[in-house]
Amino acid sequence: MSHSLDAKYFDDVYAARKDPWDFETSDYERGKYAHTLESLPRACYAKAFEIGCSIGVLTAQLALRCDALLSVDVSEAALQQARERCANLPQVELRRMSLPAEFPDGKFELILVSEVAYYFGRPDLELLADKVAAHQQPGADLVLVHFTPLVPDYPATGDQVHEYFLGRSEWGRMGGSRQERYRIDVLRREGIRPAG
Repeated sequence: MSHSLDAKYFDDVYAARKDPWDFETSDYERGKYAHTLESLPRACYAKAFEIGCSIGVLTAQLALRCDALLSVDVSEAALQQARERCANLPQVELRRMSLPAEFPDGKFELILVSEVAYYFGRPDLELLADKVAAHQQPGADLVLVHFTPLVPDYPATGDQVHEYFLGRSEWGRMGGSRQERYRIDVLRREGIRPAG
């Protein structure tokens, strides 16, 4: 895994196209979002955190399952669209944040990492996992959703990201599935094991 992609990469992507991955119009994305929401182990979460919300298409759907949802992205252009889309959803808070160097305070019952972790090089991916684990109590859910084919621009593949998280001791796998172009893994935060 090489270096993480920086904010300028995403600024350039959104400057070129308002919806660069066709989140609003793609049947593929629509189906993946439905599958992601179906995979959530609980009907509702008191406090959830969405990492990499982009223009907020999934955010608006996920919000209906959350009492409070914090969604972040590194791109202000994407967040402007997300704010418009989620304007009538008072349970949603949108923030510009550069993970993993920045991370919100508090504990989350659900953390969703969807189509974002393959942008991180290995040191940042490890730090991201450390911070996710530190912000979950035992029993909290972590849902990973990533495109699996190789993208030459990206430091990692979706499979590499998922296998890394699955290899960590903090979570146990609850379920998930593999589709033609993406995979979903549902993990649950384990109890804190005593040292020694």
